Amino acid sequence: MIIRRHYRGCLKDSVFTEKELERLLKADEKKIKDAVKKGRCLTVALYRYQEMLFLYYEALEEELVPDCLFPALSKQLELWPEKEGKKPWAFMYPIYYHAIPETEEEWERHGRKIRRGRIAYLLPDKLFSYTYYHEAIVEEGLLEGDQYQSIALHENVLFSYFEEPKIMTHIRKDKTGESKVIKDWLAVDPESHFDHTLSGEGNFLFIKEVFSFGKEDLIK
Repeated sequence: MIIRRHYRGCLKDSVFTEKELERLLKADEKKIKDAVKKGRCLTVALYRYQEMLFLYYEALEEELVPDCLFPALSKQLELWPEKEGKKPWAFMYPIYYHAIPETEEEWERHGRKIRRGRIAYLLPDKLFSYTYYHEAIVEEGLLEGDQYQSIALHENVLFSYFEEPKIMTHIRKDKTGESKVIKDWLAVDPESHFDHTLSGEGNFLFIKEVFSFGKEDLIK
């Protein structure tokens, strides 16, 4: 089973510099590559925007948590008050995707991919409207998009992960018609849901990749 996970972290002031962050990632690099080599996960991608970090990975073990992949970095993150106690990584809730991975063979990448990370800020009074329509699109399963795209939510922040070149697909592989929900979503003015003062006119803002590694990178 492939478990797709998204997390949000916040750097302490002491590791706000690029140099210190690079040092921590270098310390964790072997741990991450070993996890991929040993079949514990398929892809790990980490992005940064200001003091925030956004993590996407595909686990093959339920117990594989961010602290296992980034032990050095995790110790230098601010703690989030979670239900189970204070943790360095805040779980982000997946609300939008175009495919559900069933087997490793089906999910396998062929050739090198560019791994992209974007974020967006939702207006507080539009958060539930955005979530409602995007979950409805997923439930319907007829809208095409990148096989590896996934959008997750924490507070009013969205984190979008996808890969290029894109592989277009949809959840219902036996597609029988066009999406009706996307028309409903377009009718409620998608632009009005975003805080453009924070994420720009494009709604989603591309953010810097600071680390990524996947199973396909093992092939030289």
